[in-house]
Amino acid sequence: MDLSFSMQDDLENVKKLGSDIQEMLHKVTKSVRIGFGSFVDKVLLPYVNTLRRQLQNPCPVEAKAERCQPPFSYRHVLSLTSNLTLFQQRVSAENISGNLDSPEGGFDAILQAAVCTDHIGWRNVTRLLVFATDDVFHMAGDGKLAGIYMPTDGRCHLNENGEYYYSHMFDYPSVGHISQVLTAANIQPIFAVTSNVLSTYQELSELIPKSAVGELKKDSSNVVNLISQAYNNLSSTVNLEHMNLPKGIHISYDSHCPNSTKEGTQVGFCSGVKINEMVDFNVTLWMDKKTCQDGLQNFKLRVLGFNEEINVDIEPVCHCDCKDEEAFSSYCSGDNGNYSCGICSCVDGYKGKHCECHQNIYDSNEGCMNGSKMCNGHGKCECGRCACNENVHGQFCECDDANCERYEGQLCGGPTRGVCFCDTCKCTPNYTGSACGCSLDTSACMTPDGICSRHGKCECNKCVCEKGYFNKLCSECSGCQTPLCQKYSACAECKAFTTGLLKENCTLHCRRVNVTMVKASEWSQKEKAGLCQEKREDSLITFHVTEDRDLVHILVKEKQDIQDHTHQLILGLVSGIVLFGLLIIILYRVIVEMYDRQEYRRFQKARCQEQWNDAQNPLYKSATTTVVNPNFIQE
Repeated sequence: MDLSFSMQDDLENVKKLGSDIQEMLHKVTKSVRIGFGSFVDKVLLPYVNTLRRQLQNPCPVEAKAERCQPPFSYRHVLSLTSNLTLFQQRVSAENISGNLDSPEGGFDAILQAAVCTDHIGWRNVTRLLVFATDDVFHMAGDGKLAGIYMPTDGRCHLNENGEYYYSHMFDYPSVGHISQVLTAANIQPIFAVTSNVLSTYQELSELIPKSAVGELKKDSSNVVNLISQAYNNLSSTVNLEHMNLPKGIHISYDSHCPNSTKEGTQVGFCSGVKINEMVDFNVTLWMDKKTCQDGLQNFKLRVLGFNEEINVDIEPVCHCDCKDEEAFSSYCSGDNGNYSCGICSCVDGYKGKHCECHQNIYDSNEGCMNGSKMCNGHGKCECGRCACNENVHGQFCECDDANCERYEGQLCGGPTRGVCFCDTCKCTPNYTGSACGCSLDTSACMTPDGICSRHGKCECNKCVCEKGYFNKLCSECSGCQTPLCQKYSACAECKAFTTGLLKENCTLHCRRVNVTMVKASEWSQKEKAGLCQEKREDSLITFHVTEDRDLVHILVKEKQDIQDHTHQLILGLVSGIVLFGLLIIILYRVIVEMYDRQEYRRFQKARCQEQWNDAQNPLYKSATTTVVNPNFIQE
């Protein structure tokens, strides 16, 4: 069950409905056991708020009065038991928790519940896993948001408290991984989800065989009826499938169900089957002649949800013993030929594989012309049909099995890589590409840490590295943390400084880890390649990891406090701006001063060069004016 805060009212109802669930299942069978587990999400950012006060009480601010337990990935609370009182006690003791993002870590919970057989207490009977939630799920790749790159190893990792303690190291499982694990464990999941995510889980159910989806009310009050309906749907559906089918063997199923019959399908399937009702499956096998292999072969048939399997042994007969002589055989068109060792010997006047063609028709070209070419130039016309050359086939000899692309000088890379069929390479399961030149083998990409050191993908048995990583196996990266640093950083912190995510369970999780403190003054002598550094809120942890068979040795440098340079940075930035402004002002004043001085010198020079003439100066001209009096003019 999802114990994120939005499932608060659901938890309260489940605490009350335990007896109703068991009573409902008792109507089907008396051998019923019920258990309980819960999940939230990985206790890392950005999934969970990692501030100390939020880890202690992850409830929203408006609900701080509620009693919330610290977040966790997955916790196995109660193994399968028939003790209903114990079930109610354990479930009643559970409290709600909380996280940040909407998707939940339910896939981690499903995987651990499926593979931890001893912890859960699974028996060899019908196994149901009810998955109750109101939101979508994280899946493979989402772990990168928290810096997690290691894919899940598909193993059980529950401690003595039933908690999944490697959630901070392994990424979420993929949908395909979940499907494979549930199918292998014969577990039938029932997804009890609310209406807002119903369509998502219906699509998920299509990818997981023998699963069912039911709509959960907002408060989970209908969980009993939901489980009952889902169980009836699962038990009324019969799926017959095969495993490990040998190469060259083909299979088909005819399903004779109570209400219908399905023929020639890839799996056997019947729905709506009632208790004590019989269904029949006819399984048909056939073999490719070209891939016939002598010797005993086998495969398995099983019905999903059941532990029983059928082992089917096959012994092909690939060669004839030529003791099948028959005169005037019906195989050779009656009286037209004799049959021996799989071949017809025709009497005079008849030709053809089955002596079915009269000599006159045999020599005719009718029915062999494809446009202007007879049999496309790759055969001859016999009895009105094309008899193709070697490696050529088709009605008009249009398919050439020797005209495909070559790899390293060989057709389709050679018989181990693929075969040519109708101008196209048909690759063996281990190769792909137009000329079967790309190997699907990953042996050349494998490292102790996984494919391409988990920092690339394997294409054609060669590593294609992620950005920043290089060399043949993508094992080097400038400035990148190594997987070893990521794996043991929590142990280095908790053992050296009793802080970090594992401080409460450090002894349990870091049993093989031996930590040695080194003084800062001595560290330069101890320093080696491949140092690890982890930045915390107030410090920088520096350490070096080495592994041997039994122990992991970690040298840890004395904790270095990270100085807050914010004020110095701001002061330096402001001082720089002021200084730059002053420089501009000073430069401006210098330019203006230089210009003024130049103009003044020009003025002085012009003044010195001027020569003044008093006669020309209007200020010094005579002011006397001669005036003629007209009264004294003589006529």
